[in-house]
Amino acid sequence: MGADEVLRGMLMYFVLPLWPAAGFADYLCHRAGHIEKTSGWQESVLHLAQFAEMAVPVLAALFLEITSGVILAMMVFLVLHEATAIWDVRYASAMREVSPTEQHIHSVLEMLPLTGLLLVIALHWPAFAALFGVGTPDFALRLKQVPLPLSYIFTMLALTALFEVLPYLEELIRGLRYRERR
Repeated sequence: MGADEVLRGMLMYFVLPLWPAAGFADYLCHRAGHIEKTSGWQESVLHLAQFAEMAVPVLAALFLEITSGVILAMMVFLVLHEATAIWDVRYASAMREVSPTEQHIHSVLEMLPLTGLLLVIALHWPAFAALFGVGTPDFALRLKQVPLPLSYIFTMLALTALFEVLPYLEELIRGLRYRERR
């Protein structure tokens, strides 16, 4: 097994599956803390924004050839995600107690995107280096020539829907319902 296969395996079978698990753990912290009564639906919107910011690079990695343009987009969305995460924690900590457990989960949720990006860069170093003048950057968006297995894509999308999208939509709905009752 070569280094590329090891890095790809780490990305596909460790980083990506751990992400929805950590996201769900964060949701459970929010639910246990009744954020609908403290920071409310506004914090849920920030959570959904962070999810959307990371959905772009993850979907690109699943479906597109990794070019210089895709790596650049991943980098931009990572910076946006981090800015929104800072906004989220600043808002949340002013409105409610953010437990040590939740803080540690946030650490995981901040490091997984960076880890994923670093693995993508390691696997596609020439495309990354081209962004800095070492070679010619390719900004084209092309579907993968050799697609990932459909079973893997389906599993990751299903896990994401079950452990990220649906819980955070439920959190938002709970917050909006609480606001209406008040």
